[in-house]
Amino acid sequence: MNLLQISTSQALDTVGIGSGEQAISVWDLMLKGGYMMIPLLVLSMLAVSIFIERVFTIRNASKTPNQFIDKIKNLVTVGDINGARLLCAQTESPVAKMIEKGISRIGSPLKNIEVSIENVGKIEIYKLEKNLSLLATISGAAPMIGFLGTVTGMIQAFISIAQEEGSVSPKLLSAGIYEAMITTAAGLMVGIIAYLGYNYLVARVQKVVHKMEYTSVDFIDLLQEPR
Repeated sequence: MNLLQISTSQALDTVGIGSGEQAISVWDLMLKGGYMMIPLLVLSMLAVSIFIERVFTIRNASKTPNQFIDKIKNLVTVGDINGARLLCAQTESPVAKMIEKGISRIGSPLKNIEVSIENVGKIEIYKLEKNLSLLATISGAAPMIGFLGTVTGMIQAFISIAQEEGSVSPKLLSAGIYEAMITTAAGLMVGIIAYLGYNYLVARVQKVVHKMEYTSVDFIDLLQEPR
């Protein structure tokens, strides 16, 4: 018997359910939560998949080779524009795509170069933030679904109590209540995990965005240096 089962058994004995060393597994608890556990299970799987996919995407986006901007500066300074564009094309990162767009506009007014770099930056930021709003929605929707499941479960429990002839046993009352509360606990768990994951990813995206802004400003400064 593991610690989770022991704790569950002790909790159930406290409210008058079970006797002796009876233990209820997590799967049994989920089944007792009713049909509202289905959307919560779907949301939990969706939240985990979004989090994992975003972590790898943001991690790849934050990887810019060492001394990348220094190499770009050297190539642009000596007039090797094609070499600078080739270096950017070989580098898979939002920073490289922004710089490549700026290099392709060399010769145009500086304002046009800045605008083109900003436009590419906006597109790359949108790619980084993909599905983050969905993760935030899950963090808010999961607890509400859990509360809804608790309300419907309590209604069913009181209907059963009303239909019971004679005195209502504490076991029947407590069983109906704890089964209804399972969805609240599950909804809060999914919501908390999604909320923490969302804030973690937002922080990671902000770091990448700051790096993109710093590099773009550095590149614009390079173009303004006297030749």
